Amino acid sequence: MDLEYGPEYDAFEAEVDQFLAELPRDLPRREFLLAATERGYVYRHIPKRFGGSEKTFDPIKETIVAEAFDASGRAWRLGPQSTGMIVPTLLEAGADWQREKFIPPTLIGDMIWCQGYSEPGAGSDLASLRSTARLDGDEWVINGQKIWTSDAEDASLMFGMFRTEPEADKHGGISYLLLEMDQPGIDVRPLRQITGSTHFYEVFFDDVRTPADWIVGERGEGWRVARANLKYERNLGGGPRLRKRFDQLVQLARETERGGRPAIEDTAIRQRLAEIEGSVRCSETMTLRQLSAASRGEEAQTILPQLVNKLYGTECGDAMVKLAFDLLGDDGLRAPYLSSWTAGPNTGNTTDWVDAYLFELASAIAAGSSNIQRNVIGERGLGLPRDLRIG
Repeated sequence: MDLEYGPEYDAFEAEVDQFLAELPRDLPRREFLLAATERGYVYRHIPKRFGGSEKTFDPIKETIVAEAFDASGRAWRLGPQSTGMIVPTLLEAGADWQREKFIPPTLIGDMIWCQGYSEPGAGSDLASLRSTARLDGDEWVINGQKIWTSDAEDASLMFGMFRTEPEADKHGGISYLLLEMDQPGIDVRPLRQITGSTHFYEVFFDDVRTPADWIVGERGEGWRVARANLKYERNLGGGPRLRKRFDQLVQLARETERGGRPAIEDTAIRQRLAEIEGSVRCSETMTLRQLSAASRGEEAQTILPQLVNKLYGTECGDAMVKLAFDLLGDDGLRAPYLSSWTAGPNTGNTTDWVDAYLFELASAIAAGSSNIQRNVIGERGLGLPRDLRIG
């Protein structure tokens, strides 16, 4: 197996490194993204009229750019709800005027989005949502509640699903609406997590209004749009993220003691580390297979490899934080770092790992629970019989 990108991509990688070296380290993220877009390094698949660089799709170049930007330590990534979810959804299902209005400011962080999907009685069974939107002249009037809404306090807009056809079946009566968060009738309340931080929020709607044409797709077709949206949300997991986390775990095993010697010299610890690294390498291989398929022009968004990688990444991450917690011993009783565990410990210190251990409890639920992932993989990916449904 040849894992080299080749001379063309080696030259491109050197070009990206030179670009990074020429820019001031303290350049604000907005200006950095504008410069990177001008050079064609980010938002390559997005047309220029929507704020992108409009380059030929090349997943290997996109991977090279992401790895180089991450390694540089620059804060260039925006929230996944913004560039990772609403932008590709608008490109796939939105009207041209919506793309022109919403995508360019989103790409540079001038518009920040949150996702209004889950409700107290509609989580994994999202089609059971009860929040409503009724058309009143040229506006939708929204009432109801959303929960587990990431970053709602900082968001300027929301994309969400609301029931607009009360007489239709539960999948057919939903519409996909956009709305501004800073308006009367919206009440955002923090949900205190076990880590002590507040990453998730409840959002209540009391006669909240949004323009009638702020609907993505047709009325009553929100479920179809949302499924496209989830395709991007579930593109999670992956080898590089797990490799970084594993390297930090190995370092923790070197720095902690077990029986008066470094924990990494303990046979049982080494066995657990070896098993975890095997899983990390499997995830890296799956990521490379997806990249290889995309570079050959094969369908990059097939559901099976994405869901497998997300599920595998969840289980591998869980094994890592459990071992880390065992290595911490009594230090595991310390207060957490009070930051969300999304990209691994910030420094690898004790309180980071405590936070990681606590936050990892949510990974089997986020972006679709692991059991739902297994059902979808089995039924849609492998063609197995559908799970038993009652009612």
